[in-house]
Formats: sequence, structure tokens, C-alpha cells
Amino acid sequence: MAVISTTNQSSATVTGSTQSYMPALISLAVLYFMMGFITCLNDTLVPFFKKGFTLSYSQSSLVQFYFFLTYGIMSVPAGRIVSRTGYKKGMVLGFAVAAVGGLLFYPASVYHQYVLFLAALFVIAIGIVLLQVAANPYITALGPANTASARLTMIQGVGSAGTTVAPLFGAHFILAKLEESHASSEAVRYPYLGIAALLLLIAFIVSRLSLPVISTTGSAGKTGQDDGKGVFSFRNLRFGVIGIFVYVGAEVSIGTFLTNYITDLLDVPENVANNYVAFYWGGMLVGRLAGAGLLRVLPPARVLAVCAVGAVALVLLSVSTTGLVAVWSMIAVGLCNAVMFATIFSLSVEGVGRHTTAASGLLSTAICGGAVISYAQGLLKDHATWQIAFLVPVICYLYILFYGLNGYKASKQPV
Repeated sequence: MAVISTTNQSSATVTGSTQSYMPALISLAVLYFMMGFITCLNDTLVPFFKKGFTLSYSQSSLVQFYFFLTYGIMSVPAGRIVSRTGYKKGMVLGFAVAAVGGLLFYPASVYHQYVLFLAALFVIAIGIVLLQVAANPYITALGPANTASARLTMIQGVGSAGTTVAPLFGAHFILAKLEESHASSEAVRYPYLGIAALLLLIAFIVSRLSLPVISTTGSAGKTGQDDGKGVFSFRNLRFGVIGIFVYVGAEVSIGTFLTNYITDLLDVPENVANNYVAFYWGGMLVGRLAGAGLLRVLPPARVLAVCAVGAVALVLLSVSTTGLVAVWSMIAVGLCNAVMFATIFSLSVEGVGRHTTAASGLLSTAICGGAVISYAQGLLKDHATWQIAFLVPVICYLYILFYGLNGYKASKQPV
């Protein structure tokens, strides 16, 4: 799952540092778990709605389209909302808005209208964007700066646990009931009502916690290298925004269609195929832990390039073979994805100094690639084979290879 910081690390400071950071860190861990869980549960909804509403692949991918389109629409407004409410109230608001989206699944299921489900998912996504914008600065601010990366890895690991659990939950509680609820939407009604209730409970608990207060200063950041330059004057950022767009698109599009792909390959029911998706997202958890060590000793750009080559090779191997070889090679792409987002982000903001906040906003908006590219792959699958459709993520990974080898330049000077 793509998670991005939208605040300059150097500009976030904690007041009242005598407070214990533990309640805040636990809150962030719960928040990341729920963000990962809710986002990846969409991978279950795609095959569920495709069969339940007799949709084409492109129509079913609208689940991801409207969810990730929210990043393009709401990232900047969410930042403004959080700047007014503060980070703690922003988190509470994010949980509450996402809960409202979950509650909207009830009328959508009663009327059995696909468009109502899409509207509910759009509302949930607004809450997720608010949560990300509000919560991420806490990671760098809660504790010493020299351990910020360790805290980030730990919290993102919890988020990856959420993405791993979601397909298993979806397979058991949603897709397993697909046949008996073919003419209705009851299978998603109660799981999402339960999620909404849990989100409201979390919102209430967070509102009652005494969390450290983060203050920001607008002028923080190094300005010597970029004084008088605009944010678009940085080569690494310009190419990096495209990199985030295509990376999130590739990650989401593979996850979106993996259940249907495995169903076709192995001729198994959707709920059985969906269990395999947990390994795709679980691979990102394993790869993230391994990658954290590699990135300490190897140049990040080269690690990014190697991972991109691996992803291209695995996708091509999958579509050129059959059976379990094809299944597990596609699942293994998750290992390659693990470090891509964080690496592209860090390389993109390198040397931008006082423009870090604006750069982070641009990169956050680029997450909408999950909407565009997953829809493009679905549209292609409607008119061609899986082999042709999976060329879409291959092209995305080839761009990431370019960014690692040539798009990123180590010089911090604007180009």
C-alpha cells in the first residue's frame, strides 16, 4: 500500500516532549493497519462486484478508480483541513469520515446499486487521505531524528500486516458467500458495517488520548541550493512524480486483477484464488524488512533498478507460463514492490530543501495512478488476453527502471 509523508521532516516538532510517545505510536500502528486493511480489501470487492453485477473487467476496476482518484482530488484540500484542525483532530476526522463510507454500504446493499457502492468507497477514500495527511508527520516527530527511519519501518510493517490480512478476511467473509448472494449484496453489508463500527470506536479512543502536539514552521528547510527556484525546477522530482504514478498504478493493477487471473489459471472459485493475494501483499512485508537492510549498504537508485528488472522478469514469466508457476511468479512481484515507493519518494525529494512540503503534495497527488492504470489494464483485458493486459504494469516497471538508472541524478542541483 502506498503511504506518503506530506510534511517536511525538519519542520515538525513536538511540544511537551515529557509526554510518553507510546500512546501516539500505538495509535499510528492501529491507523496504518486499518489503512492497509481497508485499501487492500478493494482487491476482494473487484471480483465480488464483477460477478455480482455481471460487469466487464474495466467496469469492476472502477472500485479502484474512484478510490485512488480521491488522492488526486483530495490531497491538497486534506492538507489545508489538517493545517486548521491539527493532526490529532485530523486523524479523528479521517476515521469518522471513513466510518461514514462504511455505513453507506448498508443502503448500497439494500438497493443493490453498483453506483452507490462506488460512492461509498469514494467517501471511505476521503477518510483514508485525511488519515495519511494527518498521521504521517507523527512518525518523524515522535522521538529522536536518528531513529525516525526505524519508526517508519516499524509502522509501515504494521500497515503491511493489514494488507496481508485483508485478502484472507475478504475470501472468508465476502467471496465465500458470492454464489449465495449473486443477486444481492448482503455479503458485503455486515463486514463493512463492522468495519464502520470499529472505525468509530477508534475515532472515539483517539479523541480521548492525550497525544503530543506537533507544531510546524513554514520556513523550515535548507534553502541554500534551491533559493529562488520553483518546485518544478528539480529533475529528480519531475521524473519522480511520474515514477510514483506508474508504481502505484502497477502495484494496484496487479492486486486488483490477481484474484480473477488466478481463478482463470487454476480454475478455482474466487474465494480460493483470493487467498493467494495475501501472499502478494505479504511479500511486500517481507521485502520491506529485507530491503531496509540492503538500502543501508547499497545505493538506493541501483536497488530500485534491480527491483524493477525483477518485477518485469516475473510478470513476463507469469504470462508466458501456466499453472502454479504462473501464479507464484506473479505473486513474487510483491517482493520487488516492497522498497519501490519509499525509494522513489526519497530520491524525488532529495535536495529540494524548502520545497519539501510542496514536493510531497505533488507525490501524494500522483498516487491517483492507482486509478488510471488499473482502469487501463481492465479496459485492455476486456478486448484482449491476460498476456496483453499485463503489459501495462510491465511498461510501468520499465519506467521505474529508467528512473533508477538515468531519470534520477545524484547531483542535488536543479536541472
